[in-house]
Amino acid sequence: MPRGGGAREDSVTRAATASAGTVRTAPAAVPGRPALLRELLIGLAVFALYVLVHLLGGPSRVPAAEGNARALLRLEQALHVDVERPLNSWLAGRHGLAVVANYEYAYTYVLSAFLLLAWLWWRRSDVYRWARTSFVWLNLLGIACFALYPLAPPRLLEGEGFVDTVLQGGTVGSWGSPLVAHANQVAAMPSLHVAWALWVSVVLALVHGGWRSQTVSAVHVALTVLVVLATANHWSLDAVGGAVAVGLAVRLAGARPTAAGRPVRVPAADTFFVHVDTSEYPQHVGGVVLLDTSERPGSAPSLEEVRARVAAALPDLPRFQQRLSPPSRWRRARWEPVDELDWDYHVPLDDLHTPDGTPGGPAAFDALVARISGTQMPRDRPLWRLHVVHGVDVDRAAVVFVVHHVVSDGIGTVLQSLRFLDPPRPQPLGGVRRTPGLLARLAGTVLGLAQLATDGPARGRLPVEGSSARSFTTVVVPLDDVREAARARGVRLTDLLLSGVAAALGRVLPEGTTVPRRMRTSVPLMVRDPDTAAEANLTAAVMVDLPLGPRDEADRLAEVARRTARLHSGSRMLASRFVMQDIGELMPLPLHRWFARTVYGRRFFTAIVSNMPGPDWQLHMTWARIVWAGPLLPLAPGTALAVGALGWNGDLVIGITTDPLLLPDARRFGEELVAVLGELGAHPQASASSSSSRTSGSSSEAPNSSRRRPSR
Repeated sequence: MPRGGGAREDSVTRAATASAGTVRTAPAAVPGRPALLRELLIGLAVFALYVLVHLLGGPSRVPAAEGNARALLRLEQALHVDVERPLNSWLAGRHGLAVVANYEYAYTYVLSAFLLLAWLWWRRSDVYRWARTSFVWLNLLGIACFALYPLAPPRLLEGEGFVDTVLQGGTVGSWGSPLVAHANQVAAMPSLHVAWALWVSVVLALVHGGWRSQTVSAVHVALTVLVVLATANHWSLDAVGGAVAVGLAVRLAGARPTAAGRPVRVPAADTFFVHVDTSEYPQHVGGVVLLDTSERPGSAPSLEEVRARVAAALPDLPRFQQRLSPPSRWRRARWEPVDELDWDYHVPLDDLHTPDGTPGGPAAFDALVARISGTQMPRDRPLWRLHVVHGVDVDRAAVVFVVHHVVSDGIGTVLQSLRFLDPPRPQPLGGVRRTPGLLARLAGTVLGLAQLATDGPARGRLPVEGSSARSFTTVVVPLDDVREAARARGVRLTDLLLSGVAAALGRVLPEGTTVPRRMRTSVPLMVRDPDTAAEANLTAAVMVDLPLGPRDEADRLAEVARRTARLHSGSRMLASRFVMQDIGELMPLPLHRWFARTVYGRRFFTAIVSNMPGPDWQLHMTWARIVWAGPLLPLAPGTALAVGALGWNGDLVIGITTDPLLLPDARRFGEELVAVLGELGAHPQASASSSSSRTSGSSSEAPNSSRRRPSR
C-alpha cells in the first residue's frame, strides 16, 4: 500500500497546522484587591470562633485532653515515632538554645503567614483570594478538631518526664506564658504551627516556585517541626495532622489560579508520572483502534487525511501544543508552548505490508504496538503520538494513539481520542457521577487514610527482571455477555475481569515460576466527571489481593468479590486521590520524587487491572468505520502485567501488556482470559455479523473474519 502524501499532503497539513496554531485567547483580567476591612473582619470572625470553642469547653476538657494525650503517646510508641522525649531532653539542657526555640515557636509561623497574606493582597490579588480561602479552611478544620478532640501537649502531661521549656525559659508571648495564659492549652491536634508553616510553603510554591524560596520555606517547615517537638508543645502525630489539614484546606479551596501569561505549573498528581518514567518503564497511556476500510477496497485513511483531522482538533487540546520545561531538581515543571509541531514525529505512518504486498497480519500489528509501548517519549516536544498503520490485514487499517501519563489518565485519553473521531460524542461517558457532600468527603478521606496505612506493602511478588521489551495483544468479547455473566453471579464486571486475570495468569506462567498465594493488584478508579476536560490525572487507585493458584473458578470469583468490597465504599479512593493530588503538592520536589518511586511499582503492587467506560455509538476515523478500540496501559516499574478493559460500542475490548521476560506470549494470556470468562458464564456466540471474542494479535485469525472463540 503506498504511503501517499507528497506535496499535496504537506500543503494540507501545513494549512491545518497553521489554522490550529493561530488560535489566540485574550489575557484574563487580573482582579482588583478585595476590601481590606472585609478581609480583617473575616480574620476576626475566625479568631472569635476559636475563642468561643475554648470558652464553651471549660475546665472539664482538661481530663479528656490528658486521657487523649496518653492514648496518643501509646500509639506513637507502638509506631516507633515517639521522638518527643529525647528531643526535649536534649533541648532542655541547652538554656540559650531553648529560649531561641521558644521564640521561634511563638512568632515565626504567625509572621510568615500574615506577611505572605499581606504581600499577596498588595501585589498578587490574582492569587490572594484562593490563598485566603485555603487559610480560612485550614483554621476552621483546626478549630473543629480542637472542639471534637481536645489533646494536651507533652509538656503538660505529668509523670512522663517532659520539661516545659516555655516556663523554664520565661519566653514572652509563647503559649503558656503570662501574655497568652488564657489561650487554649489543650489544642495540640493538629499542630497549626506546622500547618501554617507548611501552608506558606505551598503558597510560595504556587506564586514563585524558585529553588531559593522553596529551599527557605522547606527549611522553615523542617525547623518548625523540630521546634514543636523539642519544646514539647506537640506530638509527632500532631505534625502529621497539620499536614493533613493543609491538604484538606487546599482541596476545599478549589482550583488554584494561574495568572494570565504565566506558564502553567504541572500539578503533583501529573508530575508523579514524570518521576516514575524511565527507559525501561515508559509511562504513556493510549489506545489501539482497528479500522474497517472495506468501503474503499485497497485503500486506507491517508496520512494527509489523519493529520488534517488531528490538526483541526488541536485548539481543544492545549497540552498537545506544549512541552515540559527542562528538568530541575527543585522546581516543578511547567507547560511551555512550542512554536510548531513536528508532524513526521507526532503523526507517522507505519506500513506493515510485506515486500510482496500482502498485509503483515495481526502478529505484526501487535509487535508494532509492543514497540510503541516500550519506547520512551523525548521531553523536548509535546508528549503524544498518533501512529497511522496500514497493512494490518485485508480491508483493515489501524491507529495507535499514545499520550504520556503526565498529560492525562486512561479515561482522559479516551476523551482526547474522541476529539479526532466522528461524529462528536452526544452524551457523557459512563453516565453522570454523584459527588458526595463536603462532610462525607472529609469523613471518607480520613477513614481512607487510616485504611491505606494498614494495607502495607505487597507480600507476594512475581519475579520480574525489567526491560523495555513488551508483548501485547487485544481480545474482544461482547459487553452484554460479560454483564449478564456478572449479574447472574451477583458480582460486578470488574470482579469478573479481576478473577479472570488471576486465573489466566496461573495457567500461562512458565513452569517452575514461583507463584505467590496472593497478587497485589492496583485497580485505578475514575474520579473525574466523565464529561469534563480530558486533561490531568483524575483517577485514584486501590489495592486488591487476587488469589492465585489452581482452584475452582467460581470460588475464586466469590473471594475476589469479597476483597473488592473496598472498591465500592469510596473511602480508599478518596484517600488515594487526596494523597496524590493534595499531599503531593505539599512535598518538596525531591521528597515527591522519592515518594513516587517508592510507592509506584513492585513494592506495593505487581499488576494493574483497569475497567473504563467508552462510547456506545458508532464512530469513524475520517471515512473509515471503527471496528473496535482498546486501551494500551503502561507497566509500572518492576511489574509484568497491565490489563485494561474498555467498553466500546457493544464490545468489551481488553488490551493486555506484559513483560516478555515473565510472560512472553500476551496472546496466550488473552486466550486463557477469554476461556475463564466463558467458564464463568460469558459465553460468546459466534456470528458473522456480530463479533464474539478474538485476539487481535499474535493469533492466526484475520481481523476481518467473523470473530470466533480463540483455541484454548
